[in-house]
Amino acid sequence: MGALRRERVSTPGGIALAAGRPVRTRGGRHGLVGGIAAHPLFRHPLLIGFAWFMFYPLAWMVTASLRPDAAINNFSLWPGRDFTLANYARAWQGVAGVTFVRLFLNSLVVAAATVAGNLLSCAMAAYAFSRIDFKFRGTLFSIMLVTLMVPYHAVLIPQYLMFRQFHWLNTFLPLIVPKLLATDAFYIFLLTQFFRSIPTELDQAAHIDGAGHLRIFCTIILPLSVPALATAAIFSFIHSWNDFFAPLVYLTRTANFTLPLGLRAVGDSSAESAFGALFAMSVLSLLPVIGIFIAFQRLLVEGIATTGMKG
Repeated sequence: MGALRRERVSTPGGIALAAGRPVRTRGGRHGLVGGIAAHPLFRHPLLIGFAWFMFYPLAWMVTASLRPDAAINNFSLWPGRDFTLANYARAWQGVAGVTFVRLFLNSLVVAAATVAGNLLSCAMAAYAFSRIDFKFRGTLFSIMLVTLMVPYHAVLIPQYLMFRQFHWLNTFLPLIVPKLLATDAFYIFLLTQFFRSIPTELDQAAHIDGAGHLRIFCTIILPLSVPALATAAIFSFIHSWNDFFAPLVYLTRTANFTLPLGLRAVGDSSAESAFGALFAMSVLSLLPVIGIFIAFQRLLVEGIATTGMKG
């Protein structure tokens, strides 16, 4: 057998061979700090500690919703003798004569319409930017990306005046109609990056068979883009469900309040504190978001890993 070469060769384990002898390198995976952090004896407790740090506020909120207001300051995660469901009964009654069910349905209508509008309009815009070669495509795409850096507050007053002229105040239209016009550049960028990863040979084969852009979009692009569409839908739903500022600006009638506005109104409806009912309503409002995340977790991870969000 031939002798080992004299040059320095790195191995996958961070070992270097020099003059036929194994030499430990500083940058290897088994360095002092890296080796300690990578050892399961240290890695697992570290990850459990971070998970507990993130989970504790949510667990405490659930526990606090099961205590009376006088025992809210207890930071234990077990309600013990203070256990009560009265807070959920108060939360179900809603605020200012509007039940929790009405607040929930208002948020659901706005969120569902927002998701549908974003998926339809942003997917069509993303298809145009990724698959259609038209004049000034690059310029328009750059302008679209620039809008990501424009703060929402910069266009708030012009939008408010425009919607007031349309007599749309105290309706859900200002929260829904803009979503039908592909105004969320983030989702356009997200879907564009994914559409560009689909082989163009599929489009060419469909063109040869006589398919137009609409048929290609509906029968080829959309079925292959389920992970990206699911990612956009989940992000859009969570953003709309948790949105507080836009409903606060356009909705003043209590009957049209969404859940974030209802949560704020719980403390304003009476002079006394209602932290228990507030926490109970918060727990109930989180259930749809948690349920959607658990149900579509696989598609969400796959969508993030296969779109431009990975860098």
